[in-house]
Amino acid sequence: MTQKNAQIQTQATVQQQSAMQVMLASLVGLPVMALGERVSQELTDNEALEEADGAADYDEPAGETDTADYDEADDMGGLADRLGDYANDDETPAYLREQADAEVERRERPLSGGISALEALQAQMGEHHLTAHQAEIINWLIGSLDDHGYLPKDAETLADELAIYQGIDTTPQEVEAMIAELQTFEPRGIGARTLQECLRLQLEDPDFVSEVKAEALQVVNFSFADFTSRRWDAIVARHGFDASTLERVKKTLTHLNPRPASLVDDEMPGVNNQPVIPDFRVTIDAAGRPEVHLNDGDVPELRISRSFRDSLDALSKNRKKLSRQEHDTYIYIRAKVESAQTFINLITRRRQTLLAVMQAIVDMQTPYFVNDDDETLLEPMTQSAVAQRAGVDISTVSRVVNSKYVETDFGTYPLKFFFSTGFTSQAGEEVATRKVQAAIRDLVAAEDKAHPLSDEAIAERLLAMGLPAARRTVAKYRDVLRIPVARLRRE
Repeated sequence: MTQKNAQIQTQATVQQQSAMQVMLASLVGLPVMALGERVSQELTDNEALEEADGAADYDEPAGETDTADYDEADDMGGLADRLGDYANDDETPAYLREQADAEVERRERPLSGGISALEALQAQMGEHHLTAHQAEIINWLIGSLDDHGYLPKDAETLADELAIYQGIDTTPQEVEAMIAELQTFEPRGIGARTLQECLRLQLEDPDFVSEVKAEALQVVNFSFADFTSRRWDAIVARHGFDASTLERVKKTLTHLNPRPASLVDDEMPGVNNQPVIPDFRVTIDAAGRPEVHLNDGDVPELRISRSFRDSLDALSKNRKKLSRQEHDTYIYIRAKVESAQTFINLITRRRQTLLAVMQAIVDMQTPYFVNDDDETLLEPMTQSAVAQRAGVDISTVSRVVNSKYVETDFGTYPLKFFFSTGFTSQAGEEVATRKVQAAIRDLVAAEDKAHPLSDEAIAERLLAMGLPAARRTVAKYRDVLRIPVARLRRE
């Protein structure tokens, strides 16, 4: 067979990110507390960068570091200026001291629950022998857990999300392997896809001790439907348990935790006491409109060192007459100044990007923010829609949503809370699935417990409310809400 060389021309779309885009993406993903550490590290590494001690003593390049359009309406700066008019606390009026104390308390309000669980799980990653690639996958899996610690997405969907939103190439098989790794984290049951898997993971824990461990596993593996329906006679008939063994199996299974995320704070001492500073605050102005404020925390204003600027200007004017040593010094100073200016610009762009994304979220969920925590007012919203409205890439929205929190007058929430898919009502309007779930929750709460509503009956009630949902849809949402089937709700 003859062989020959030939040139073949193919067309392919390749997306490449510049170094600036990569650096900006990294800064955008940092919460405010981590940003302060990142800025401190940059100040240490680059002596051409320094903190600005008030007003700059030189003019910044036009358009590069101007953030006037993004100033907070009620930032600490104005209050600090007014406090600065007084020599000490004794001379400061009481109302100004109270305002200052209230502002400090607002900015450092601790947040319990979701943040502690997230951080506690991420802290355990260091205890496992993970490559950087594997750590990125598990970090995404942790961010994908629901409030109860379950992983509601399949491996193929998660692999697609990693490729689209994080630029991480992986396969469903590798994701499945990392899910199995995550399921070894404490508390056991984290990362389960179903209640059955959650209970099995807890029973298979080497540290779990029970005289009827093997029997309980048999029930979970082979008679789970009978267990959830409390058909004890069927379990006895299948497994041949005597009365004493059955009682011990029942006690073992009913003492397992169906919501493992609720244990994270209890099992990680000290985690729940960590103060968390929200990245955004949304307030309502006098006209009833929501306003977005970005919390810069302890991140200082930055500028380029005057001495470096002066040295660079002096060397630039005599470049043709520089000695070799002076030329090397010029190259070094110029690199440091350019690096410092780039970092300042990136901090500014981060601020603008975060404000744009949060403003888009608030614009799309305005009824929720102005009506005091009415969850049913949340509109269907996707990351793609927010990206389009904010004028940024969807991966940028993903980075912001996965790590940021917003404080409102009625609570502090992760940005993930405001996203949900759509549901078409009988009138042809699109409503959030959360509204349908809230309606199911209300129907179950108001039902006659002697005659609880079946899924089909709930579907009929929803239809009467203008929310057509099939019986299987009701069953799916009921499982998401962790509401038992009708026969288990009967009293």
